[in-house]
This record gives sequence, C-alpha cells and structure tokens, in this order.
Amino acid sequence: MNNGYLDMQLLRFTTAGSVDDGKSTLIGRLLYDSKSIFEDQMEAVETASKSRGNEEVNLALLTDGLRAEREQGITIDVAYRYFATPKRKFIIADTPGHIEYTRNMVTGASTADLAVILVDARHGIMEQTIRHSYVAALLAIKQIVVCVNKMDLVDFSQEVFDKIVGDYKQMSAHLPIGKVDFIPISAKMGDNVVNQSENMSWYKGKPLLEFLETVDLQLDTENKFRMAVQYVIRPISDKFADFRGYAGRVASGKITVGEKIAVLPSGQKSEVASLWLADKELTEASAGDSVTICLKDDIDISRGDVLCTDNGQVPEVGQAVSMNICWFRETPLQLGKRYIIRHATQEVVGMFKAIDYKIDINSQDKITGVNQLTMNDIAYVQLKTASPLVFEPYHTNKVMGSVIVVDPDTNDTLGAGMIEN
Repeated sequence: MNNGYLDMQLLRFTTAGSVDDGKSTLIGRLLYDSKSIFEDQMEAVETASKSRGNEEVNLALLTDGLRAEREQGITIDVAYRYFATPKRKFIIADTPGHIEYTRNMVTGASTADLAVILVDARHGIMEQTIRHSYVAALLAIKQIVVCVNKMDLVDFSQEVFDKIVGDYKQMSAHLPIGKVDFIPISAKMGDNVVNQSENMSWYKGKPLLEFLETVDLQLDTENKFRMAVQYVIRPISDKFADFRGYAGRVASGKITVGEKIAVLPSGQKSEVASLWLADKELTEASAGDSVTICLKDDIDISRGDVLCTDNGQVPEVGQAVSMNICWFRETPLQLGKRYIIRHATQEVVGMFKAIDYKIDINSQDKITGVNQLTMNDIAYVQLKTASPLVFEPYHTNKVMGSVIVVDPDTNDTLGAGMIEN
C-alpha cells in the first residue's frame, strides 16, 4: 500500500485582508483551478451566482457559507477549507477583515503556519493591512505572503506592484514579523494563483499555489521536546500487569527510547523506557504524535504535568504570567475576578491582577489606565494562578505558550492569551 498521501506535509494558512480585497474569491480560485471542488458544489455556486444577478460564476461563494455572508457579500466568520495537491495538503482559514471581528481572525490564525494578506492594487496599504500584519506578528506566524490582488484593474502595472511592496516593507519594519514574500495576482481572472500569468511577464516568482506547495515549513520537531500528560494509563490485565504509561500529544521536539527526561513542575528525573502508539511499540516520537511514554522510574505523575528533555533548558514554572490577550466576549474582562485558565492539559483557577496597556490595533499605540477589556480588545495583562503553570513564551512554543480563559459558570471561552515571560 502506498502511504505517500498520508505522509505528505500539512500546511495550515490563514487569509486576511480588507473588505472586498478578494479573500473568498482567491480561495475559490485556488479550489476551482486545483480541481478541489465537487460537481454539486459548483452547480450550487452557479445557481447562487445567477440568483444574485452575477454575469459570471462568483467563486467567492465557494467559501462564504453562512447565509448572512451570502446576503451581505462579506465574510463574518472563520471558514475552514481543506484541499490537497499531489505535493501537499492544506487547511485554509478564511478570516474576516472587519475590526469588529478581530477575535475571529485571532482564532483562525492561531494554528497557522503562514498568513496570506491581500492588498487591493488600487488602494495599496490600508489601515486593515497594518492591523492584519500586527495580528500575524502577535500570533508568531513566521511566514507572510502579501498578495497584491486585482492587478487586472491597474493594467497589470509593475510600477503599482513595486510601490505597494515598498510601502509594506516600510510599514512593517517595526513589527516582529518573519519572512515576507510578495505576489501580484488577479484572483478573479486567475493570474498567478494556480497558473503563471501571461499578463505579468515581468514577475519572475512562483504563482501562489506553487509557492504554498514548496515553502519551507519550520517544524516543531526543531524545538526541544515537550509533552503535557493527558492521561495516566494503568490497564487492568494480566498481559500488562505492571504497565504505567503517560499519554499525551507531543507539543514540540523529538523523544527517543533511552533519553533522559525531567517531569515538571516536580522537577523529578527519569529515562524513557518505551514509547507506544496504541499497541505498537516505537523507538522515537516527534511533534504532533499522540503517544504513551513509559519511564524507568516509578514517579508520581498526573494530568497536567509536563515531560521535557533533561538538558538544562526546561520550561518555566510559576504562578505569575505576563501575556498578550484577545478578549472574545461582550462580557468584559474584570480585574480580580476568578476565571478558569486552560493551559495545555491543565486547568486551574486564575485572576487578572493588572492590565498594563491595551493596544490600538490600527496604530499599535499603547493605551494605559485601562481597568477592563471588551470584545475584540487586545491587551498586555498580568495573570496570577492558584496552581503553578509549566510554560514557555508563545513565540518559541505555541502549545506551551497558549492560554484559554473560560467562564467558570457557563464554560464559555472568553479569551485567548499568548504568554510573553
């Protein structure tokens, strides 16, 4: 059996841009030109296009799934789409452009490896472009692709494209973003989306799909080994009478049988005796693998504890955490109120002791003197927890640096935090 398809790398990317920049049309074009849609889906889009009075098929309707979106012609929620080519698998998060849906963009971009930011060639860098780039930087997305869309409406001008590239580089110089690439496209016409554009022979780079298929992914296997324990497995059977395993999903790095590890927060140390994937014994496991680890020593370990390589570079353990947070709900964040804090596989009680400042997401100005946060606010806050957390900065380890704030009464998710200290 050929497992090539299963072994293909998965690229998660998010799209963002101003209203009418063409995000949904771009994704529709990717799906359509890569032959990743079914006949009945296409028929439904053709029917919807006619009912709206469109003279041609509106590919944006392939992603604008909510009725409110179809009626308004905008994206107001995160639409996830999956497709694959012979080279790579993809999950797309099509996120809203409006400032009032900042929380949706944070949600969609939180697991992304790459961000595609659209810019309308007629308008250039807009306030929303700055906002979306800031959110991508906040979420430690290391690769950004700026697609200058609607090049057909500026006569495929290289001069227009070059000016937008220069403006973006100047605008983003102060942001902690990683590598940025620029591609001139026309999502509506298909130029440089899947196929090379004949109208822009001056552009020597790859079309978007080829870029996405070949971009180098910075895998979490390059980081240090971390795994939060989800379950302690003690099967009741004669075959596994003395079996004690610690199950979880490897957050980062690699681990091999015989490697020395530390258990946090206790600080106890041991060595990996065996690794298991269900009933299959392994010699090593890496980021993304859900495995069970058995240790040579009998240590008191429970859900929420973290296993890590014992090399002196271990995560921080503490009850005081500094972090950026995006607030999701109309119910405001209140200082001194008790919340449920979910971090990795741990759940503890916590409260916010201070709001250092709130960010004006358009200008990146810091607003001080704030004592509560409302929906879509992004701020830098101080969190105190009742029990110690085992954590690392979000920009180095997204799993160990993520925090979810939950309402203790309703169990609703109230906000998402990215640990800094």
